Amino acid sequence: MENTWIYRGQEPIKIKKFLQTLGMGHRMFNDIKNGAGEFQVDHRIVRPTTKILPNQPLTIKVAPEFPNPDVKSSNGTLDIVFEDANWLVISKPAGLASIPGPTTGDDTLLNRVTGYLIRNDSPDQRPHLITRLDRYTSGLLLVAKHQVAVSMISQQVQQHKMIKEYQAIVQGILTNDHDMIDAPIARVEGRAQREISADGQNARTEYWVEACGQNWTLVRVRLHTGRTHQIRVHFSHLGHPLLGDHLYGGDTTRFDHQLLCASHIAFDDPFTLRHLDFRIDLPATFKQAMN
Repeated sequence: MENTWIYRGQEPIKIKKFLQTLGMGHRMFNDIKNGAGEFQVDHRIVRPTTKILPNQPLTIKVAPEFPNPDVKSSNGTLDIVFEDANWLVISKPAGLASIPGPTTGDDTLLNRVTGYLIRNDSPDQRPHLITRLDRYTSGLLLVAKHQVAVSMISQQVQQHKMIKEYQAIVQGILTNDHDMIDAPIARVEGRAQREISADGQNARTEYWVEACGQNWTLVRVRLHTGRTHQIRVHFSHLGHPLLGDHLYGGDTTRFDHQLLCASHIAFDDPFTLRHLDFRIDLPATFKQAMN
């Protein structure tokens, strides 16, 4: 893997500080420094303590990542919304698990991306899921193609600067057209469910009502934290579970999974320094529910 940036500052800057301004974590820098790769300035290998001058190019080279032997490759199809040398943005269908587990088999999104990278002779063949979705939640997922991309995006993820918005159909009519649900979420011992609990983890979900029907409401939801089942737990707590959500009290007479879709993701690309913004249309099940 090789990436190059041009330093546009006015004063000399150390390589580490420059990469930190782009988002690189301390651990990744140290790995490269200690032999996992190399730093180049003006196409010459340099020491990690070197200072870059204005308008000089900095290149980092890191050894390629080979497939994870514990993740079998799959030939399953992928709906690729965006791809470049560093990222894949994929629209996942409901019913496909994000990662392998005890009940998923070897055809998860991660298995499919692994197979895709191998078939296309990608330099790096061990994908990293930056965002994940529940098995029966559809929508956009961000995948890093290599370990440097993971490091460069981690700060945006940890500081909740990455925009992640969902659309969901909940039962009934919500009282407020816009609100912030602020209620801590905790595990339920021995069960898959989560619950609202005073000693749980901080959880904040913002929503906007986009449409209403006789006994349903379409909402746009933005996560300000990333707890397991957060949207599902919070709307169930309000007394408006998602349609089809068997785990949290939703009506399952018409749908066998929750009507929840990750419809919008946006982030600042630390490689191209561009803001990337992706959106998808509502799934067919949503349109069916609103008719």
